[in-house]
Parts: sequence; C-alpha cells; structure tokens
Amino acid sequence: MPIHLQAEPGDYAPVVLLPGDPNRATRMAARFDGGLEKSRLVSQHRGLLGYTGTVDGVPVSVQTTMMGTPTTSIVVEELLMLGVTTFIRVGTTGGFGKLGIGDAVVALSAVAATGMGAVLGAGEPTAPTADWDVINALRAAAIAEGLVTHVGPIVTSDVFYDPAPGGAVRWGRRGYLGVEMESAALFLLAMRERAKGRPVRAGTILTVSDVLVDPEDPNAKLVEGEAWYRPPEDEVTRRVDLTIGAALKAAAALGRG
Repeated sequence: MPIHLQAEPGDYAPVVLLPGDPNRATRMAARFDGGLEKSRLVSQHRGLLGYTGTVDGVPVSVQTTMMGTPTTSIVVEELLMLGVTTFIRVGTTGGFGKLGIGDAVVALSAVAATGMGAVLGAGEPTAPTADWDVINALRAAAIAEGLVTHVGPIVTSDVFYDPAPGGAVRWGRRGYLGVEMESAALFLLAMRERAKGRPVRAGTILTVSDVLVDPEDPNAKLVEGEAWYRPPEDEVTRRVDLTIGAALKAAAALGRG
C-alpha cells in the first residue's frame, strides 16, 4: 500500500485533480459541493494534501503533487495503487509565442525534457501523450468558461530557471505552447497502465502565468517591457481560479462517463 499518501482504497474518487500547490488543492476542495466543510481530508502526510468530495453530485478528488516529475510520479503511482483511473493535472505554465497571461493550455503531449522521462522510458525516446477523452473534456470546459484556449504540445522540464543559451524560448521556436514541470511523467505512467489493460487516462490544463518572449523574434513585443513577464501573484491566482472552474467541470463530466 502507499507510503506517502496515507490513505486506503475508496478514499479517493476515480477522478482526481492534480495541482502542484497544496494551497491550490485546498482552494479546489472549497469549490466542491457544500464547500470545504463537506469535503473529506484524505491525506496530509508531508504536506501532500488530498481531499474527496463531489462536483455536481459526481465524486471527485484533488491531490497535491508538489513541483517536478519525481514527486508527481510518487503521487500518481500511489493513486494508481488506490484505484484512481482518471488524472487531470491543473497547473501553470510559461507561455511562448502569442499566448497571453490567463490563457488556458490543454496539452496534447509533453516533451520529457526531464530525467524521469529516461527512467520511465527505460533510456529510450518517449512520446508522452494525453488521453483524447480528457483533452476534449478540458477543451470544452475551458471554452465554456470563456477562456482563451490553446490545444497543443508542451514541454516538461526539470529546471525552472533554464540555463541554456536563450533560456526556454528555444522550445517556442519549435512550436511548443509552453513549459511546465510535471505532465510528461503523468502521461507516461497513464500510458504504461493502459498498455497493461487498465482503463487509465490523463490530461493537463494549464494557466499561462508567465509570458516568455523570444528576443530573436523580430515581431515579438515585450510585455510590460519584460522578456519574461509575470503579473502580481494575486492576479495569477485570479486567473488560475478561472482555469480551476473549467477543470472541475471537466472532472465531473469525465466522472459521469
């Protein structure tokens, strides 16, 4: 049984939302039917807060992953042990190109620019890919919430402050929408389980919290005079809360089947 998620089978709903931030997990649970008072705290060991409740009458859970693929992999592996079958990462991303602060990004796939990609891929190239049903549910919910919504490939990286020449914007030149730190591991684990015959599916919806401008793009415009622009944290939180609303609706739709 799990070591880090001190829970039992049945404590989590089949559909689980995966934020990195424990504070964000609590904010999500506060939007369950009846609010935080009607949700159940099912895990809190090591700050990995997990709650179970309902959204529009559909059982849904939320579980903190913290930052990066190592802890995300631990959490997902243990949720798999507990019977979870649908995973939705809800987080933030640095956006490339013409993406704007507060836009929603639904990932089709995620480059595994992370050591965990080599571990889960046995040292061979990987193609971490989201589940089509989850992609469609997230896209529909985001559009219904009035969010500017982009669907496409993203990058999962081990580094937040990328030391490569030019930084992370090199990925934007290749057509990727944004960069974050968790999704590739989630997708690879879900793919592995499907290969075993288990009905496991996963997807990701992200809020653009930072805009990364390519200094070599002659048509690029700096945001507030900055090549890497991030608004004040209260504005990031407000924009993330809009995406959370879409994720909750998608979770309920997927839970209904």
